[in-house]
Amino acid sequence: MADRGTVVITGASAGVGRATAHAFAQRGWNVALLARGVAGLEAARTEVEREGGAALVLPLDVADPEAVFRAAGQAAATFGAIDVWINAAMVTVLGEVAETTPEEFRRVTEVTYLGSVHGTLAALQHMRPRNHGTIVQVGSALAYRAIPMQAAYCAAKFAIRGFTDSLRSELIHAGSKVRLTMVQLPAVDTPQFDWARNHMPRRPRPVAPVFAPKAVAKHILRAAEEAPREFWVGGPAVQAILGNMVAPGLLDRMLATRAYAGQQADEPAQERPDNLFDPLPGDRGARGRFGNEARATVGGYDPALLRIGAALAGVGVLGGSWLLGRAIARDHRRGQRNTAATALRIMRSAR
Repeated sequence: MADRGTVVITGASAGVGRATAHAFAQRGWNVALLARGVAGLEAARTEVEREGGAALVLPLDVADPEAVFRAAGQAAATFGAIDVWINAAMVTVLGEVAETTPEEFRRVTEVTYLGSVHGTLAALQHMRPRNHGTIVQVGSALAYRAIPMQAAYCAAKFAIRGFTDSLRSELIHAGSKVRLTMVQLPAVDTPQFDWARNHMPRRPRPVAPVFAPKAVAKHILRAAEEAPREFWVGGPAVQAILGNMVAPGLLDRMLATRAYAGQQADEPAQERPDNLFDPLPGDRGARGRFGNEARATVGGYDPALLRIGAALAGVGVLGGSWLLGRAIARDHRRGQRNTAATALRIMRSAR
């Protein structure tokens, strides 16, 4: 198995993590599957092996750093090395800040933010001695533009981005060849909207437009291969990120009116168990209940290229302005010469 690439994926039992496991398995990778839900992990194992990959199931809670470090050691011992580590595990609480308890804030932080920190530290233990490997943080447009009723989750994604930027500079300082990338996702059709803790009056839903997990997983695989500084997936994510850079106050007011209805379905909230502190029984799969509206394809963008395009456009505007100015000045000089020549002819005829 050592001749294959090896990827470790947290949050691999469902949603984006599960779809990402499929994507790597289709390339013939060894896939270490980390999550709390055993039924989902075993189903993911079957799918990985059916797709042509080799699977290792490691049930754990990413909030427990020692468990994550042990799992990294098991994956490296089983497959020979760790080439890619993907932090996709998350939990969330949907509701206004005033309705969210300190314990709920703490738990979302421990899993969504610190789980990514623990995974990154575990990956570095194995990658830095080899001076090789790629760590992928699965982020969100909400890492740049927070929205109401998801304060705990947005804060965790902001924190992952800050942690990642800091670590990236440290790796550069050390001359390390370990690569670090963050993928900012749009709304995705995953089971989280049926098992996340909900304090809203109506049933949760992703803000439209919604994309299929398989569609975004392809871009996570691409980010692992190419390791751009960041990778933005979907036009809505790009619009949210750039819009917040240009007019954050305007977005504050827009979201204050639109994001409440956009995150709630028409039907009332249901009394149901959630997965905030403990996994739910059974296998939930990669997809949620929004398959009828989830888009099967989505674009991915390296923001460095977007910035180059914007810079070239700016240069084009400046260059065009300069050329226009030269043309105007040239026409003005020609006009002055033509006027002088006409005056000289009049004076000569008058003599």
